[in-house]
Amino acid sequence: MADIVICEFMDEQAITKGLNDFDVLYDPKLVDRPEHLSKVVADARALIVRNRTQVRGTLLESAAGLRAVGRLGVGLDNIDVAACEKRGIAVLPASGANDLSVAEYVICTAMLLLRNAYHATPQMIAGKWPRNALIGREMAGKVLGLVGFGSIAQHTAKLASALGMRVVAYDPFAKDHIFEAAKVSRRSLDELLGEADVVSLHVPLTADTRNMIGAKALARMKADAILINAARGGVVDEAAVAAALTTKKLGGAALDVFNEEPLDEAGGSVFTAAPNMVLTPHIAGVTVESNTRVSWVTVENIKRVLAS
Repeated sequence: MADIVICEFMDEQAITKGLNDFDVLYDPKLVDRPEHLSKVVADARALIVRNRTQVRGTLLESAAGLRAVGRLGVGLDNIDVAACEKRGIAVLPASGANDLSVAEYVICTAMLLLRNAYHATPQMIAGKWPRNALIGREMAGKVLGLVGFGSIAQHTAKLASALGMRVVAYDPFAKDHIFEAAKVSRRSLDELLGEADVVSLHVPLTADTRNMIGAKALARMKADAILINAARGGVVDEAAVAAALTTKKLGGAALDVFNEEPLDEAGGSVFTAAPNMVLTPHIAGVTVESNTRVSWVTVENIKRVLAS
């Protein structure tokens, strides 16, 4: 049986070179075969996952010898952290390894939605020339509002500032010196929603943040504002966002995370008529470079725990 089970995709060089002293089972399709995963993890000392594997309930109960769970990313809402702590299982996120990828995603999608010039390919091929309809807005001079001000948001603030944006942020847990060092102005959530041209979410999914951006919050935003969620599904009321776009009470939205992943037919149909929307499959933090960084950080985390 394997010492380490890896059930979602990972940089293969990190496995072959970094974990060459261990018996490793690497099968990125295991996440879609939970019953088989529960069997193969029975004698494993470590499990490496991304965001889709639910490390709780039956899976945890099956893993009697588990000592570590490596998370190829930073969000832990798919892991029963309390249950792991009770059993002495180390939970190991790859903190910081994908900050740049998420920050670039936020900036790229904000620019795309503000500029409003990149959805015209079918019309152009058809011989149309929709120039006046595609006059968009510049990033410089706009206000970026960051909901949550952890390391990813701080990295996003640096990129936005370099493009001439003014940055404000809301985070009840961050100390004042963090805002001062970043030269970012602190705001309440209501103040931020009313002031920002682009609102980007950077919070974990908790009881307090679930549906924090719903109809009431959207009504506080500017009618031409852009909303970006590359944090966690469930933080946004997806139907409310689609409705705000359809009724032109929101200027655009980019959602990389969803309440249910992948979207089923009902979940996807909510967005069918919504204009100026970008939907991506939980990919903001995954680039060629970040996948390498995240994988190696996780390898070193796992090795450290198993060697202790």
